[in-house]
Amino acid sequence: MGICRNVKTEEKQLQKKGGTRAALFVYVVAGIDTMAFISKGVSLVTYFSGYMNFSLTKSANTVTNFMGTAFLLSLFGAFLSDTYFSRFKTCVLFSIIQVLGFALLGVQAHFSQLRPFPCKDVPLSQNDRCESADAGQLAILYGGVYLVAFGNSGVKAALPSLGADQFDEKGSKGAAKLSSYFNWLLFFITIGAMLGVTLFVWIGDNQGWDWSFGISSVAIGLSTLLLTMGKQFYRNNVPKGSPLMRISQVLVAAFRNRNLPLPQNKEDLHQIRSEEAENGIEIIQRTDQFKCLDRAAIPRNNHEASTSNAHGPWSLCTISQVEETKIVVRMLPIILSTVFMNTCMAQLQTFTIQQSMTMNRKIRNFEIPGPSIPVIPQVFQLIMIPVYDRIFVPIARKFTGIPSGIRQLQRIGVGLVFSVVSMAVAAVVESHRKSVAIEHNMVDSSSQIPMSVFWLGFQFVIFSIAEVLTLIGLLDFFYAESTSGMKSLSMAITWCSLAFGYFTSSVVVSVVNKVSGGWLGNNNLNRDKLDYFYWLLAGVSVLNFGFYLLCASWYKYKKRELNQEGPISDEKPKGKTEMCVV
Repeated sequence: MGICRNVKTEEKQLQKKGGTRAALFVYVVAGIDTMAFISKGVSLVTYFSGYMNFSLTKSANTVTNFMGTAFLLSLFGAFLSDTYFSRFKTCVLFSIIQVLGFALLGVQAHFSQLRPFPCKDVPLSQNDRCESADAGQLAILYGGVYLVAFGNSGVKAALPSLGADQFDEKGSKGAAKLSSYFNWLLFFITIGAMLGVTLFVWIGDNQGWDWSFGISSVAIGLSTLLLTMGKQFYRNNVPKGSPLMRISQVLVAAFRNRNLPLPQNKEDLHQIRSEEAENGIEIIQRTDQFKCLDRAAIPRNNHEASTSNAHGPWSLCTISQVEETKIVVRMLPIILSTVFMNTCMAQLQTFTIQQSMTMNRKIRNFEIPGPSIPVIPQVFQLIMIPVYDRIFVPIARKFTGIPSGIRQLQRIGVGLVFSVVSMAVAAVVESHRKSVAIEHNMVDSSSQIPMSVFWLGFQFVIFSIAEVLTLIGLLDFFYAESTSGMKSLSMAITWCSLAFGYFTSSVVVSVVNKVSGGWLGNNNLNRDKLDYFYWLLAGVSVLNFGFYLLCASWYKYKKRELNQEGPISDEKPKGKTEMCVV
């Protein structure tokens, strides 16, 4: 009876873990982190060009490289989270690094001797005369910028997974809650982004960049403290080793066994033993795709088939391990087909800000800061997300029977369609903007043309729909499809799509400039051919959507063989309840 009471007490304690209460800490921290990071993503263009004396093209490329690095390095944060640290510890460690980066940028912005003499008020035609930053100033700048990028990358990899871990993904109810979690995660991220592009941008424009960077550093520090306050409520993952190592073992073992014939009976392939399954190791059904990888699970003889470590992990792998590798291989085309959409997003985040600086941004006596223009689609997102989660999903669920309303790949596909439309609209708006500048003889003027900045809202609103559908669809898709030992890696794979989009953006601008003879080669948007560039992006986006349709139709969703508990440290191990029966 004493054992029974102990088990029941343990169950009551475990029931207090996870759920919406624990996820609330993640929601708030994600909002604060986004507030600090996105505010710099949209406004650093003006800081680089106006205070560090970069050209417009170099400013745009530097920002996209900064954003791309932050997303790409999430792979490293995911590696640490899945292999050595818990997601919670990873978030805390990388948040501290981010604090240091913002602090370094704040110091440089505060002391004028650490920056070149700013020439932000020099006419556009004389921008080439501006003094360039020296090596020491650039070292401080890039040091601070990439410390922020590195710190933010680890948070991006671990924080969404930490929140998702608070919900049980097994069963239809669990899948519905998990899908809803990602919707509301974007809701709080959008709130943070709104504050970033309004409050923080206003601080940078009116109080100084040293204040902007300094407050960002303090905000991230406070969010880290808040995250630690919720530690008692979290269901924390137990690292199970590097998924990259397991994938490498499958590839090596399959190559070593390349000459062995595949057995007719799939039961002859090496599988997880029953005692390993009881410890929460996930068992995945074998699929017919990539049969060449199945050779990694072929025992060389019957004696070796009954011995788990007969050849070691580099010569013999389980079918579940092989299927984990297949999942990653199947994910890669999906990721590649969403990269170009993020390239388009990077262009909107940079060139649209520059467009806004040439337009009328006044509402009566108040002038909207150019970097605050993204608040228009963000307000729309705040309305759209609850409508999608509380109205569309329940209605769609009644017709489809799918917990998330529609499948994740369908959601992503619709988002890609909206991204095509947004680029076409952006091209039309830019053509109209240039015609207004020509009509009023203001092509070479640095003054604002008589055209409202809210014209840019059309392309932003349409693209915000694409982002809501695609980004959250990707996060939900990769988390749900990944195995229990690679949840952080799956989040990092999602962010890598954005990373390659930002890096591709820089390449696309450079290549288009070279091939076209300088569509974007001037420091004067009124003389550039940005509308041609947007039409080019729209055309390539159509081709990209066709590629995505092929990848999505080819993909096979994961099927679990058993409902495993997964690597959540506070869940009750199987077998303890049997002591009460005795």
